[in-house]
Amino acid sequence: MNITKYLKEKFPSVQLVSSIYYQWDIGIHFSLGGEIYQFKENDELNLERFRLVYKQASTIFNELFEQNDDLFLVTNVYKYKTKKQRTRKLKVYQPFLKYKSTLNRIQVRTYPYPFELDEAEECRMQQFSLLCKRKDIRVNELLKAVSNEDFPLKPKLGGYSTGYPDVFFVNITKDIIFFIYDDRGCEVIAHEAERIRPLYEKYYDWIDEMDRKRIKAGLERQG
Repeated sequence: MNITKYLKEKFPSVQLVSSIYYQWDIGIHFSLGGEIYQFKENDELNLERFRLVYKQASTIFNELFEQNDDLFLVTNVYKYKTKKQRTRKLKVYQPFLKYKSTLNRIQVRTYPYPFELDEAEECRMQQFSLLCKRKDIRVNELLKAVSNEDFPLKPKLGGYSTGYPDVFFVNITKDIIFFIYDDRGCEVIAHEAERIRPLYEKYYDWIDEMDRKRIKAGLERQG
C-alpha cells in the first residue's frame, strides 16, 4: 500500500497539505501554548510556552497512536525547480527513526506547488512517505522539531526558503491523520467520528471557542 492509494480510499477529498481540518468534516483543531506568548517582555524566548506546547502535542499524539499502530510518516518539502538555493539538510527521517534500515523504504513523489505564491510555477512539492509503526519513531523529539519551526530552538528540521517541511502522521490502523503545523496548533481528522470524540470531550479547553461549533457539528453529523 502507498499513501496515495490509502487517501483515495479513506479520505478521498483530502490533500496532505496544511489545513487538513478544513478539508474534512470530521476533525478537531487544537490551539497550543495556552495564553502564554512566545516571548518575554525582555524579548527572550519564553521557554515555559514551548514546554507546554511539547506536552500538549505529545499528549494528543499518545491518545491517537498506540505503539503497534501502522502509520505513514509523510513529509512535504517545498523547493524551487531550478534555482540554486541555500538549504539546511532535511532532517525528518534519519534523526527521528530508531532503525536505519527503515530508511530504504521511503517513497517520494513530486507535485505542483500547492499554495498561492507569485513564483508558484517555479516551485514544486516533494512528498516523502514511510510506512512504519509508531514505535519506530522518536515521536517526542520529532514533535518538538516541528513546533520549533519559527524559533532558534533545537531539535530543528532542515528545508528550503520556500517553506519549512510539513509533517503528517497518518494512522492507517485507526484511520486518523494528525498534523502539527507549528507551535500554535495541530489538526486531527478521522474517518469515523467515534475515533476522536473522546479527544474532543477530554481536551475541550484546548479548542478555540470559534472552532467548537463547527467541530461539534461534524462529530454529531456522523454520530
